[in-house]
Amino acid sequence: MDTMSRALERAKMLVGMEVDEEAAVPQESSSFIDDFNRQCTLTTTQRLYGFAICFVSGIACVLLSMIVFFNPIKFGITFTFGNLLALGSTAFLIGPKRQLDMMLDPVRIYATAIYIASLIISLFCALYVHNKLLTLLAIVLEFGALVWYSLSYIPFARSMVQRIFVSCLDTEF
Repeated sequence: MDTMSRALERAKMLVGMEVDEEAAVPQESSSFIDDFNRQCTLTTTQRLYGFAICFVSGIACVLLSMIVFFNPIKFGITFTFGNLLALGSTAFLIGPKRQLDMMLDPVRIYATAIYIASLIISLFCALYVHNKLLTLLAIVLEFGALVWYSLSYIPFARSMVQRIFVSCLDTEF
């Protein structure tokens, strides 16, 4: 039984979840955020269910957006909502505070800012401007920002993609 609990703790650490060592040690000075986080804790099963439901819903929205591809306004709304759900699903695994800390890490702060800005721009173009061309351009920007943001989590992936593009666009013979 002890080996199972150690294996579960290792799996939690690999996924990025916090191990429950701090729950055994009570802290004397705590802030409102710490109290709120302690009251709103989820079990591992609840976290996995929340992740699965949110991620599958996000992927379903992205796939359903392909049905309305020729109506860029509806496409932009469903595609962006699917991206938001898929992004929010990881907060179930690692927690919203750690998710924000990882998003604001100096390595990926620019990728995060561009991705969130592209989400806002595509929703703005779809909901308020109602211009199909601008919405389509915003969706292309959003997809590129999503790829760049996702690559920031893979070690050396962005530098590899940059080298590939430089070598493909190099016109010297």
